[in-house]
Amino acid sequence: MLARFVPFLLLAAAPLAAQEPAPAPPAASSAAEVPKPATVQVTLQTAEGPIVLELEKERAPVTTANFLRYVDARRLDGIAFYRAVRVQANFGLVQAGVRDGKKLFPPIKHEPTSQTGLKHLDGTVSMARLAPGTAQGDFFVCVGDQPAMDADPAKPGDNLGFAAFGHVVSGMEVIRRMLDAPTSADGPAGMKGQMLAAPVRITSARRVP
Repeated sequence: MLARFVPFLLLAAAPLAAQEPAPAPPAASSAAEVPKPATVQVTLQTAEGPIVLELEKERAPVTTANFLRYVDARRLDGIAFYRAVRVQANFGLVQAGVRDGKKLFPPIKHEPTSQTGLKHLDGTVSMARLAPGTAQGDFFVCVGDQPAMDADPAKPGDNLGFAAFGHVVSGMEVIRRMLDAPTSADGPAGMKGQMLAAPVRITSARRVP
């Protein structure tokens, strides 16, 4: 259809190239777009600045509910980021957690990344654990992409990886400063040289309204 009415004779006499193109059809409706999975945000106020986490309460419901249980019970208030595993510049992880056994809730079911669809990327928040199903109140933040922490059924032995359940949306500069901070030469087995010389205290952990 022409953009405006043109008399038939004029249209017939006009060169083809001078004719105005028909308007494009309207774009298809985007009503079929898949909604983003539900999330919830938590702010960790630390001595080095705030860190905002976005947690996957729909894709990793068990792990997120566990973390929120600690938040709502104020059991993350006063704990610290105490460990920095620096593999190389801008690559490693920092770990925080509840180290008072009296404040720990029971261990939770392991949610592998093969189930949740999440990945251990730069800024991913994940649960520290020993055997699958032992995670309680310790968590870590990845600095740099770390696919080796994802579940991989093709690997031998314990191939369930770690339970990723969110990511940092604000405050990665605080995480990176902790990764670069001095560490002590001492530490428990498997963590020697990884304990922060000056742990970074979390003064409060609260849901974002």
